[in-house]
Amino acid sequence: MSNGSDFMSPDVAPDETRSAVSWEAILAGAAATVAVLFVLLSLCAGFGLKMTPRWPGGVSAEDFTPILGAAFVACQILASMLGGYLAGRLRTKWLHVHDHEVHFRDTAHGLLAWAASVVGLLLLGALAAPTGPAATPAPADMVRAAHIGAQLSLFLGIGALASAFSASVAAAIGGMRRDDMHKLYRTPS
Repeated sequence: MSNGSDFMSPDVAPDETRSAVSWEAILAGAAATVAVLFVLLSLCAGFGLKMTPRWPGGVSAEDFTPILGAAFVACQILASMLGGYLAGRLRTKWLHVHDHEVHFRDTAHGLLAWAASVVGLLLLGALAAPTGPAATPAPADMVRAAHIGAQLSLFLGIGALASAFSASVAAAIGGMRRDDMHKLYRTPS
């Protein structure tokens, strides 16, 4: 562990002249998150969980179940953990930065990879959303759709918080693993 005393000079630290954010690692983690999420959701659909409401009939009370919500949460967490791990592991190692700062930066990279994947998924969802005029549903159908929407929002919110946390933790683990590999296999110059 470094305590920050290994600076070459107090005035010149090469790592402080570069940005602390590695966008390549963040975008790679976000892309991996989105891809793995699609794979996991496809597996869930393959196992029989209904992922989309019937069309054109609209939303019914059977369209969302707690099992489906739990599957969404699990898929979000697993995909975010992989994306966060990659973001932490792929980030360039800073040599002259205190270990606490390295840990913070790894964690921040995981959180940024999660945030970039959420923005990407929102953009994909907006592109895939129907744009034509919708038929006006009956009042009972509107109430049922509102209840399903509330349940879905609850599970997505829980999944978003849990996946943001797990992406950050996984990025810190990826960063520690990167640093371990750097210590083991770095050849002295």
